[in-house]
Amino acid sequence: MYATHPGATPPQEPRTRESSMPVTKTSATAAHQSPSWLPQHLPTISSSRIFAGLDGEEIAKALPCLDARLHSFGEGEYVLREGETTTQVYVLLEGGVNVIREDWWGNRNIITTVAPGGTFAESYACTEGTPLAVSAVTTRASTLLTLKARKIMVGCSSGCPYHVRLTQNLVGDVAQHNLALNSKLTYLSQRSTREKLLAYLSDESRRAASPTFTIPFNRQQLADFLSVNRSAMSNELCKMRGEGILDFDRSRFTLRESPHS
Repeated sequence: MYATHPGATPPQEPRTRESSMPVTKTSATAAHQSPSWLPQHLPTISSSRIFAGLDGEEIAKALPCLDARLHSFGEGEYVLREGETTTQVYVLLEGGVNVIREDWWGNRNIITTVAPGGTFAESYACTEGTPLAVSAVTTRASTLLTLKARKIMVGCSSGCPYHVRLTQNLVGDVAQHNLALNSKLTYLSQRSTREKLLAYLSDESRRAASPTFTIPFNRQQLADFLSVNRSAMSNELCKMRGEGILDFDRSRFTLRESPHS
């Protein structure tokens, strides 16, 4: 079962046939029919690693084969809860999602954050029946696309040529998420709050190929991600700014002098 803390009010019970998700809007694709919502969301779908190498026409043909469905959530709603199972791969089209772990008292540790075009739950969808060890919660009003993992891996009776590409993309997506988790283990293995911050911010600077970059977290979320106390983390950031190591404005950071110089 998922973690529940005292006084917590669980969200609305699931309303979809195949996924335990509170859904306010759902659209299903009929076989061999391009979904009516595709034109609006095609740019984001095309940017997802799952659909890398497929053009718009191929995506339109693939979605019905994958039992693609569109779902809408309000801010702070659970998409998936710890202890549940899923057979779906989730693609975020609009909004934001945090993949988290919670203890009995409701304290959160952010495992990863998902931006539009990003995916989550692939590993669980590919190992049907495995209970989730994490939950997924929206950070703002969000639209998600779900795809049946088995239909990505097995293909369809029509022998669509793009299924091989989809399978390769799914494997690559799972591998990328494993690499991201390895990076987080590197941050958490640092001994001090300062070392954790420097390791994470250095990686974000490398990803942005610039000393100035924006992180996907507010202060509380960053503390949850690095498993540190928020007040201690904020104090450390102010100290490093005073030492000329970095500068920041909300979620925007600029790295300056080496902390070892």
